[in-house]
Amino acid sequence: MNILVTGASGFIGSHTCVALLQARHRVIALDNLCNSSRESIVRAERLAGCSVPFIELDVRHAAGLEKLFRDHAIDAVIHFAGLKAVGESVREPRKYYDNNVLGTLCLLGAMERANVRRIIFSSSAAVYNTASPSPLQESAPLAPTSPYGRSKLMAEQIISDLCVANRVWRAVILRYFNPVGAHDSGMLGEDPSGIPGNLMPYLTQVAIGKLASLSVFGDDYDTSDGTGVRDYVHVMDIAEGHVAALEAMDSTGMPAMAINLGAGRGHSVLEVLRTFEAVNGVKLPYAFVARRPGDTASYFADTGLAHRVLGWKAKRDMTTMCRDAWHWQQCNPKGYAG
Repeated sequence: MNILVTGASGFIGSHTCVALLQARHRVIALDNLCNSSRESIVRAERLAGCSVPFIELDVRHAAGLEKLFRDHAIDAVIHFAGLKAVGESVREPRKYYDNNVLGTLCLLGAMERANVRRIIFSSSAAVYNTASPSPLQESAPLAPTSPYGRSKLMAEQIISDLCVANRVWRAVILRYFNPVGAHDSGMLGEDPSGIPGNLMPYLTQVAIGKLASLSVFGDDYDTSDGTGVRDYVHVMDIAEGHVAALEAMDSTGMPAMAINLGAGRGHSVLEVLRTFEAVNGVKLPYAFVARRPGDTASYFADTGLAHRVLGWKAKRDMTTMCRDAWHWQQCNPKGYAG
């Protein structure tokens, strides 16, 4: 199929482009490059051994989208384009609703006018009430605590309502837990701008010497070692989940379906830290600091629906996640900049 990938040069988008190409789909890549690099698509082309049309465009640009759909025969869309920093969303909520909600509305309108009615939406476990008992099923209460999470839930609801109103539409909504790792070649990986907001890129930047020490938020949670437990899943497993969703979209039995993508188990911050040190032969300085407001002790996914409907299950373990993330950072000490 011909697949339009929005947000294609981002962390998950670029890895998904490789997975799609290796599954013999054709990719049209779109990104406004506000927080990513065109270099990731160049490398994805190299890994897959084929070229990818790239359009630098914001999904809120209606005329640009109209032209894109006129110029390219598109069968389905995978929609990654959006902002994703929880802390930033609290400081700048309007920016997140504008980008993530309005951007989705603009894209859906362009798709409707072009008669393209198949979409896979990049959502997040941030839509759940993460204080609910784990493993979290797709039916768990939806109660996001940040503008980022609320923007994702609003976009989910818009897509679901559209599919109910017009049964020609089909959608799979993928709720990621904590994607980490990198392509095992070391050519693609996570390249956050500024101080990383997530654990794994923070670890790799401490290991490479870019950051001095890891701050561990809280050591008194009701977990095995007192540190927070999260569901970490390899980015290539996530990418392959999108290929599986694309191929199963018409057989789900529902016009729109939300599905968790996670490993289905949790690792504590100290477990990840110690695995990283053991696998990669490095020692990382760290210090405990106060809990962050809103953080919960533990949450992880129930992945049964993904296995039943998509035939998908995460294959790569924490050892692989830590090894691949460090390999990427060693090969790219300054990220895609050099």
